[in-house]
Amino acid sequence: MFLVQLIPGAISEMLASVTETGCLTLADRYGLMAAVLDDSLDEEYRHSINRLLRSVIKGRVKIVNELSAIC
Repeated sequence: MFLVQLIPGAISEMLASVTETGCLTLADRYGLMAAVLDDSLDEEYRHSINRLLRSVIKGRVKIVNELSAIC
């Protein structure tokens, strides 16, 4: 079994990047996966992740297969 660990400050950085670019990168998606698998994530971050995912579903955020946010 693999251990997936979230980098401290990653969610805040990801949200800022996605807000600025309007794109969710491959690296961002791996960060989201790590965040979802982190049982110790506080409620504020969980709400932030949910808002981000709703933005993807509504088409306000574009999913790209790039590692960096060059959209």
